[in-house]
Amino acid sequence: MNVNGMRVFITGATGFVGGALAKALVQQGAEIHALTRPGADRSSLNSLAITWHEGDITDSRSLNGAMSHADCVVHAAGKLGQAGVPEQVYHRVHVEGTRNVMAAALASRTRPLVLHVSSPGVLGPIVDGPASEDAPYRPSNSYERTKAAAEQTVHEFAAQGLRVVIARPEFIYGPGDRHVLRLFHSVRNRRFFYIDSGRHLCHPTFIEDGVRGMLLCLNHGKPGGVYHLAGPRPITFRELGATIAASLGVTPPALSLPRWFARGGVFGLEAVSRVTGRTPPLSRTGLAFFSEDRQFSWKKANTELGYAPEFDFARGTACTVAWYRKHQWL
Repeated sequence: MNVNGMRVFITGATGFVGGALAKALVQQGAEIHALTRPGADRSSLNSLAITWHEGDITDSRSLNGAMSHADCVVHAAGKLGQAGVPEQVYHRVHVEGTRNVMAAALASRTRPLVLHVSSPGVLGPIVDGPASEDAPYRPSNSYERTKAAAEQTVHEFAAQGLRVVIARPEFIYGPGDRHVLRLFHSVRNRRFFYIDSGRHLCHPTFIEDGVRGMLLCLNHGKPGGVYHLAGPRPITFRELGATIAASLGVTPPALSLPRWFARGGVFGLEAVSRVTGRTPPLSRTGLAFFSEDRQFSWKKANTELGYAPEFDFARGTACTVAWYRKHQWL
């Protein structure tokens, strides 16, 4: 599929990943229509020719007719994992919102191809990795459970004839991202520490690689197919901390705490946050992220789509730090 001249409807375009994908699609000649909630910050996309539709994925009525002429739909809207967010909030956005988007796409007379942006997190912590797309769902927190339920909802609509491809980009970072920015701040301010000596694995993916992979999913993905999009290789959290520190020109983190000790501290931080209303610097979900292994195989995406990530973590981090400094975020 060549998106040049095609009408693409995007949810989540005001987010980091959705916005980067919108920019790439415009560059490829697509006509972009995007859903936005009233009052959402669209400033980073002001220079793009985007037709905006006010609405919310959790309000099915606001989607009526929005996709009536779409050739493709990209469902990238979602809620990032945060401490203290009730699971029903994630369920409303990820599950009910996804059901509304898929129903609107199925009702469209153009029967568009849908790209559903999910997460390898639906597989939970990985004991024997790297995990492939056919590994069973084993979500371990509210975010992962509702993203897994959203995928199951997508498959229900695929069984009704909707052409859907599922992309699972993992741990996306890069210029313009504010979520992982906090990690860079903690390393710069010497507040970052390791759990269990930083031996556990994560699998960071630079935004340009993730976007390239999602475009390949649109162009070559098989309807009903699921594709992991990840960086060249998993890295330990010790390597992650040291690499960020090198890009920032600061001393690498050295402090390490055993998980059992950190867990006790996290319970105390969460108790304080409930009283003060402030987000704790480390939550139980965050502790799990730094003390479990997550690594994923992108072999299927390489074989079927031609996906091959180009940015190792050192290169991607250097690009990210340069952008953050240019825009005075660091």
